[in-house]
Amino acid sequence: WLHVTVAQLITLAILLLSPTSSSSTANPTTTTVMTKPRCDEYCGDVRIPYPFGLTQDCSLNGYFLITCDYSFNPPKAFYGKGGINVTEISIEQGQMQILNNIGYQCYDQQNNYFPWLTLGEFTVSSTANEFTAVGCDTSAIVTGFKDDQRYTAGCISICEQKDSIVGDSCSGAGCCQTSIPVGLRSLNVTLGRYSNNQNITKFSPCNFAFMVKKGEFNFSLSSFEELRTRAKKFPLVLDWTVGDQTCEVAKKNSSTYACIAENSECIPSVKGTSGYRCNCSDGYEGNPYLPDGCQGTYVIFNFWPLQARVYEPI
Repeated sequence: WLHVTVAQLITLAILLLSPTSSSSTANPTTTTVMTKPRCDEYCGDVRIPYPFGLTQDCSLNGYFLITCDYSFNPPKAFYGKGGINVTEISIEQGQMQILNNIGYQCYDQQNNYFPWLTLGEFTVSSTANEFTAVGCDTSAIVTGFKDDQRYTAGCISICEQKDSIVGDSCSGAGCCQTSIPVGLRSLNVTLGRYSNNQNITKFSPCNFAFMVKKGEFNFSLSSFEELRTRAKKFPLVLDWTVGDQTCEVAKKNSSTYACIAENSECIPSVKGTSGYRCNCSDGYEGNPYLPDGCQGTYVIFNFWPLQARVYEPI
């Protein structure tokens, strides 16, 4: 028999009823729904949550249509007419990760490539990515368009010899980085030689430039050779929103408002971009774009019966 006071019994009851209580015998009972009924949830290893989908019926509209190419093993997901390889889609962050081509220019004039990237309604994340250039006589420029306005950013990387490169920092000697404007819907990378220095061609025969997700590229002296031989792609993060209206305007039309799940909320787009996105409210998880898509996390507890003898104070 366990001897407890009345106060201790009351405290114990409160703890057992508390939604934040935990137990080693707890069993989660939630099931996350991420797609419309009878729609495939995966293309290969990539999860395709609604509003994205692999067919017109499974996606919100054509902007969210993903093509699954089953000729690859495992299958690969692609977005848009340009065949952009998708590697991850996040509902909570409103982001999509793709693989982006590297631009390069070599001194032999036979290996030059300046990539274009056109995104339609999505934009390049200005906070999750950075524009990077590698080379010892490099002038790199990235040009993009937003609302028919042209924006340009760039950086210069110079080094006279290998010894000029100290450590692994991307600080202007062999490598430079810069940020980009908010809301760009297209990108064009161009490269040029800053001073046409022929003395560096033995250890830096090519110049490189690319947009890359922060933390995915670490510069070192070996980068000159590795970028020549690796698959010419890096991960890049895109921001996506629904429509082109603000939350306040979108909520007035229930037939088109995308945050349809109970316990969901509208999230304004990043300043400088249009549209909105949806998230489940605090304490809920799932897909706010689907009916019953946001579910609370609750737990069933199993306890052995507790016997207690109560002693009243004298």
